[in-house]
Amino acid sequence: MNAKHFTQVNMETLDAVACLASELGVVPSDFSYAGIKDKKAITSQTMVVKDVTINRLKAIQSSIQNKDLKIYNLRPATQHLQIGQLKGNHFSIILRNVSKCLEDDPEASLTERVFDAIENIKEKGFVNYYGPQRFGLGQNVQTDQIGLALLKQNLVKALHLFFTPEEGNDPVNKAKRHFIHTEDAKATLALMPKYKTRERLVLRALNRYGNGHEGCTRAWLSLPHNMRILYIHSYCSKIWNEAASFRLKTYGMNVVEGDLVSCDRLEQDDSSQNNHVHVVTAKDVESSTYSIDQVVLPMPGYSIRYPCNKLSSWYQEALVQDGLEMSRFRIPALQLNVPGCYRALLARPHELVYWWLGGEEELCAKEDFAIGESKLPPKTGEALSLSFSLNSSSYATVCLREIMKCSV
Repeated sequence: MNAKHFTQVNMETLDAVACLASELGVVPSDFSYAGIKDKKAITSQTMVVKDVTINRLKAIQSSIQNKDLKIYNLRPATQHLQIGQLKGNHFSIILRNVSKCLEDDPEASLTERVFDAIENIKEKGFVNYYGPQRFGLGQNVQTDQIGLALLKQNLVKALHLFFTPEEGNDPVNKAKRHFIHTEDAKATLALMPKYKTRERLVLRALNRYGNGHEGCTRAWLSLPHNMRILYIHSYCSKIWNEAASFRLKTYGMNVVEGDLVSCDRLEQDDSSQNNHVHVVTAKDVESSTYSIDQVVLPMPGYSIRYPCNKLSSWYQEALVQDGLEMSRFRIPALQLNVPGCYRALLARPHELVYWWLGGEEELCAKEDFAIGESKLPPKTGEALSLSFSLNSSSYATVCLREIMKCSV
């Protein structure tokens, strides 16, 4: 096995893996990686591919550059990577056309408002919501809806949700629309662009095994395990987000009796389901033993415990409303088991620095000087550069939303 660092531009991880596999003459399942990267970004991550020499990897470097892919830092590896096997992610982001909100203090300068917002996020952190890209923002069918259908083992419905088209007549939506209207997998496969790896894998299976329950089962099994489980996790993430909102509305930022807290101050990815948690007692509350930073909420699954306060009944009612029971997080037909895990209620950015990009000059990081010392004060419409790190599974879009107090 060999490990490499891998950079992709405007491309989903699965599509990038499919491209690399095609170039190397191997199958996508030969690749392992620690997480799925966003499509709309320039991203880099470590991958491991088995039975491929470093020389073979070097040989494709020039050919893949034309496809907005790059591999570097090639080295031997002895083990595969597992999803969640990373400490976090680093982000470099530029916000353009920065200006104050209408409700801001008219006496405060833009520099002061930015400084206050960033210092606030450093001190208090932000609610650790899953970001909109987890669900497919703006799509007619979001991934959590597919995940719910899979959990209810309605595989045919899940497949129709998977192929629900968006607005527009681009080739992908034309192909999806054709399948929904005709259920002709072979003809749809001919229409589906080659870069749509997931859709083509599913269509090949349907063409071979048919559109019934057995064919749909085979079609879902044609996707890599990491991709199948992603839809289930998307549904569980939706439940977690709603639970976090309910908890904050009910109890605020106070640690209360019945809360779950992590004694290890969770710093690992949410796939680590065996974290040690403790149920807060009345004595703990009285002695202020735990802080809000240690409060965790469960992601639904078959082996987690729920808080012993109003959240317990909230989880139960939410799952019952969706037609699920507490223990129904195993799908033998798709080889999927969802034990559940715990996720910190709050997250904090690390190594957060920022600077203004004004004209051709670049100002020094704001934390390096006092307000008013800038030689080139920012003007409305200028760009703000941010650099920070987040623990695994925390979202930069959510952090930015808290800083900016608006959607991003």
